[in-house]
Amino acid sequence: MNHLLSLALSFSMLSLLAVGGGTAVLPEMQTLLVHQFGIDHLHFVHIYSIGQIAPGPNMLMVLVIGFQVAGLLGAGVVLLSFFLPSSILCFYVGRIWNRFGESPWRRSIQNALEPISIGLMASGVYAVAKSSIVSPITLGLALISLYLILRTKINPVFVILGSGLLGYFLLKYF
Repeated sequence: MNHLLSLALSFSMLSLLAVGGGTAVLPEMQTLLVHQFGIDHLHFVHIYSIGQIAPGPNMLMVLVIGFQVAGLLGAGVVLLSFFLPSSILCFYVGRIWNRFGESPWRRSIQNALEPISIGLMASGVYAVAKSSIVSPITLGLALISLYLILRTKINPVFVILGSGLLGYFLLKYF
């Protein structure tokens, strides 16, 4: 039961800190999982990868984390803890936000939150990259994937799947 309470409190906090989306809290989530729940960095990257290629919102990956820590009940606790607090907060803040209309104060807050959101998302990308780029092969695959996603019209799902398959064979045989 202690794990469930710890999961609920941890993921509720992450939910409220996820300014700009779930990617913004990936570094904190990764640190939390390593120190509190014993999920190592590589395992976290694998769970994150599943979330990226699975249909639906990519942050549903938190269900896998909850399941890993405390089974089916843990997945349910994490689901509610991660999505409910921020949803309730957004609902009420949205109602208040609309009352301000086109106030200069509202625009100032929006302008301040934009770079914060971008910075938090970039830190999330960095945290995942730091844990997953562990050799020249993985660095090459990451750079090729980045190039293909930015410069071509290839569906990113195919790039990710192709990189995963190529990485599997390269890392297994070289």
